[in-house]
Amino acid sequence: MFVFACAGCGAELTTPLSQVALPVHARQTYGNGAQLPVLMQSGTFAVDPDPWGGPWRMWDEIDPGEAEARGIYAPVHALSDGTPGASVIAPGDIRGTRLIPGKRGGACCGLDGADGPNMACESCDLPVAARVDDCSLWQAVRLSSDAVYRVPVDGTHAVPLSWAELAEKGERTPPFEPIATWGGQLGPSHYWSWSPQWEAAVGHALAHLLVASQGQPVKVPDGVASDVFQRALDALLPAGAPKRRAVLAGPERPSPDADADILLVPVHPRTGRTWTPAGPAAAAYSVPLPLGVWLWLVSPQPYLPVPASGRIPKDVLRDDPLPLLPNCLFRADRGTFQHTLVRLPAVRSPWMRTILENLTHGASAVIF
Repeated sequence: MFVFACAGCGAELTTPLSQVALPVHARQTYGNGAQLPVLMQSGTFAVDPDPWGGPWRMWDEIDPGEAEARGIYAPVHALSDGTPGASVIAPGDIRGTRLIPGKRGGACCGLDGADGPNMACESCDLPVAARVDDCSLWQAVRLSSDAVYRVPVDGTHAVPLSWAELAEKGERTPPFEPIATWGGQLGPSHYWSWSPQWEAAVGHALAHLLVASQGQPVKVPDGVASDVFQRALDALLPAGAPKRRAVLAGPERPSPDADADILLVPVHPRTGRTWTPAGPAAAAYSVPLPLGVWLWLVSPQPYLPVPASGRIPKDVLRDDPLPLLPNCLFRADRGTFQHTLVRLPAVRSPWMRTILENLTHGASAVIF
């Protein structure tokens, strides 16, 4: 475990924290006026390898060689010139800091970190972190890599769970949930929608599926996987046959068929490593999914609009309404999709560049 200390004076700035993988939805901007929860679980931190916030440079100001050196292989609107490697934590785990007046950024309901660090060390006033809690953004504190350092502390160093343990004990992420809003004259409210985590996870995986497709049609498993992937794949890829086949694979699952072209596999929530198959299936392209999303895909919770058998007894009153369902088709998160795709070297192929151009010009609005 570690605490983070100020590089200026050495003051401790956090509670003891354990490192985990950065959630795939860390950079997601969701909806309009949505009140998203805290990004990181309390007691954990994750390192974001990419820069965040200003200053910004437009794409035409950047040499292609410099962009590729930063792992970006296709044009984007602008690139952050902020310091990379921020450690992302839950706001409740920060200590010994204060907000910097006038560093609100372009936010409307909170703070967005767009102007760089907006929190300073209480002891020496060094800007050390950016708090993010504006509407439509996941709440987090981003500790600047050049303003803090890690200090090892005594504590329990938990061994990461094995894949078998994760398959048994891992928590599923439901595909839909109530989304809180900031409310209006009538106070706080919410609406029922597809899960923001699912929209980001599918956006991330969809970029990998396009690479795995090699420009050919792709068929994903029936059920929830088809609900969230197939419409976008059919719109982005040419029609026809044969189709490349994607299957769900992972711990405690049967070995994938030898003719499976693509594997939808889980990512370890602590180490960030993707599950890897053994044998002939290792040659298939592995598409990463957050563990909670993958667990739901392989073992969805049943939705029963009526009792499984028989009728409700006459004297029993139902006091729990049936769960609501989204009233729209699923749409992958456009920002996560684009952020992932431009960082995959295969995006340099002409057919994938065409997809990116159509995305920029709004031709793919019906699926994102």
